[in-house]
Amino acid sequence: MTDILLVRHGQSEWNAQGRWQGQADPPLSELGRRQAIAAGAYVARTDRFDAIACSTLDRAYTTARLIAEQCAMVEPFATEHLIERSAGAWSGLTREEIERDYPGFLKAKKYPEGYEYDDELLVRVNRGLAEIVSDLDGDRLLVVAHGGIVYAIEQSLGLPFRHLSNVGARWLHRDDHGGLQLGARIDLLVDFDGESTTPTAI
Repeated sequence: MTDILLVRHGQSEWNAQGRWQGQADPPLSELGRRQAIAAGAYVARTDRFDAIACSTLDRAYTTARLIAEQCAMVEPFATEHLIERSAGAWSGLTREEIERDYPGFLKAKKYPEGYEYDDELLVRVNRGLAEIVSDLDGDRLLVVAHGGIVYAIEQSLGLPFRHLSNVGARWLHRDDHGGLQLGARIDLLVDFDGESTTPTAI
């Protein structure tokens, strides 16, 4: 069994603007960098991980690097299999712009061409988790990825949708055959003196 703490990245510049990101690559905001540093300091005080991995998108990679620095860990292992789901034509748009250009889609849970649905996403994510477990030493891993990935895993295992904050995290337990069990959600911004943010778009 491998224990994985799956962490959402810190606030990005597009998170701050309310824009859907998908696989676009905006950097962390200054607040997002502070969130990542605070999350790393909390992890360093409270837990131990054998290795750290992340998505190749900058917002996840930078979050992982800043956490690793606080924990005196080596550079994160990055894999493209853990990038955010594609948002198709909605990438870069705000909710208001989506409502204007695609009226009724959000309420009906309809999505544009190029959107990556859960069945496709989970195949890729499972490949990424297998890659990490195979390539990294240890059975306790910290993985920085994206909200859409956390939501897809949770819902595939029977949980209802619930928003996750920036640098919020979910424990996963992965067996040797790739099966996943859910552990608790946890907050990594304990004692943080800045703002906690919860994006409503991926």
